[in-house]
Amino acid sequence: MSSMNNGSIPRPEHPRPDFMRDTFCNLNGVWQFAFDDQDEGIAAGWYKPGTSLPLQITVPFCYQSKLSGLGPTDEIHPVIWYRRTFAVPEEMRGGRVLLRFGAVDYAASVYVNGQMAGEHKGGYTPFALDITPYLAEGENDLCVRVQDDPDCTQPRGKQYWARGLMGCWYTPVSGIWQTVYLEGVGDYAMQRIHVTPDIDRHMFTAEIALDKQPRGAMELELTVSFEGKVRQTVRVSCHDRTARVPVDMITRGDLSPMELWTPEHPALYDLKVSLMDGGKTVDCVQTYFGMRKVEVHEGKIYLNNCPLYQRLVLDQGYWPDSLITPPSDEAIRLDLQYTLDFGYNGARKHQKVEDPRYYYWADKMGVLVWGEVPSAYDFSDDSVANLAHTMLEFIDRDFNHPSIITWVPLNESWGVRQIYTDARQQATGRMLYHMTKAADGTRLCSSNDGWEQVTTDICALHDYAAEKAEIADHFADRATVETHACDWRPCYAKGETPTGREAFMVTEFGGIAFTNVGIQGEMGGMETWGYHDKVTDQEAFFARFQGVTDGIREIPYCQGYCYTQLTDVMQEINGLLTPDRKPKMDVERVRAINRNPDSKTNQLS
Repeated sequence: MSSMNNGSIPRPEHPRPDFMRDTFCNLNGVWQFAFDDQDEGIAAGWYKPGTSLPLQITVPFCYQSKLSGLGPTDEIHPVIWYRRTFAVPEEMRGGRVLLRFGAVDYAASVYVNGQMAGEHKGGYTPFALDITPYLAEGENDLCVRVQDDPDCTQPRGKQYWARGLMGCWYTPVSGIWQTVYLEGVGDYAMQRIHVTPDIDRHMFTAEIALDKQPRGAMELELTVSFEGKVRQTVRVSCHDRTARVPVDMITRGDLSPMELWTPEHPALYDLKVSLMDGGKTVDCVQTYFGMRKVEVHEGKIYLNNCPLYQRLVLDQGYWPDSLITPPSDEAIRLDLQYTLDFGYNGARKHQKVEDPRYYYWADKMGVLVWGEVPSAYDFSDDSVANLAHTMLEFIDRDFNHPSIITWVPLNESWGVRQIYTDARQQATGRMLYHMTKAADGTRLCSSNDGWEQVTTDICALHDYAAEKAEIADHFADRATVETHACDWRPCYAKGETPTGREAFMVTEFGGIAFTNVGIQGEMGGMETWGYHDKVTDQEAFFARFQGVTDGIREIPYCQGYCYTQLTDVMQEINGLLTPDRKPKMDVERVRAINRNPDSKTNQLS
């Protein structure tokens, strides 16, 4: 495995531990850059080799961020250009070369040596291009044009669509914001490896998709290892683009044939898949998986057939100097460690398809995760298509992460503001639910997290009451909650009837802000965001935090909660941590309240 200037470039690690080849060449670092406010670049031939762009930017950080070298700024530039040169590493020559982008917001056009190599739309999901036909000997020119309009039919999440800051929306992100890299493959390559565990039958099924139809019979070899020891090797013939390979996890004479993934014991199996043609290996991918099962039954959530009570924290995934790009691998691990240190067993990643290494470390550290699609804010044919596309690409990329247990296609009716009565918007919510379950039957789906539910596995409500007594009053009777309202919005869309199997959770509450904390520096000077009156010190915080947390846990039919939130983000100051990840209060006291042994949280967690 190679990585250009590994010690000096940002984010040098492999971006996809769940899909790794030995060939890897990282293209992060300093690129040429230009704003194209007049949209003249195509006509002027900026994509042609030899054309110099006037600025420099550090990839993978967006131009709005400090770490890019161009920020911080909230300027809106709908069209931007990138350029760099690269040489194909020696070990990739003689085969095909794939150019991979972790994420580019929003629409990318990629040119290699002046020729269009491919395009992609979608600001949060990856894409790969076979650039072999466009390569030359020696140095190659790579140019990327990105268009990112302030368009509310795009899945934006917390990215504000205008300059400045508004409410709980933040500085937008444009362009390349995850790692760019090369991979070398043979005549055939694997596009995906999805592993579906079945703990009840002590087996898993690997679905392996090739990038093209084989001309004849090929062979797949799957090697399963645990803690460095080979447990299984399976060989099968492959005649089509997609192969489904069942693997029995029971081995002769093994008294413990299967290790289950749980937060307390995050057991991971390594899986090496080799593709062979005529006895010669033409592609080899390393991935991993966890044996775990998630289901909802008669109002309860089960992990590996045991009741699961979830203690989640809302996590926006923003950093002061890099916005939605984690500044380092260590920064990702720090956020997950704080999640555990505060006594939570999981995180709801809010309005963001996170960097894939977040899910990798969640897998390793035993943190449950909800994966949420960023919202669009206008309802139209385009927004429906864009949400569906993003949801499917999200699932496709992150299918193998055992930490992810729930998908969230919609949040608080954002982008479907009339879903309570509008039949088409209700159909959109149901479509996203059923499409999600069709693409991934192994996880739960909270279809419109917050209120105005349509078909869903989880009746997930948001309530920012400030006092325990208010919470007790709001949730005194489940039937009343479901048929009337939660706080100020109806629990279900009009005409939607709960089935009784849905699990009930309060998936946003708290939001306690301090008076002496606010945004600083160039982006300061505006009103800060929090719920109710701000508290002045730790004791006032803990009095309120203890009350609302206990109030949620004492709801007899509630299966878990999600506290708002892990960190402050810009003007939103209701985090447990400051933006630079300093705790505002005693971490151990927060943990003790969340881990109260007298509560129902002594269930599997």
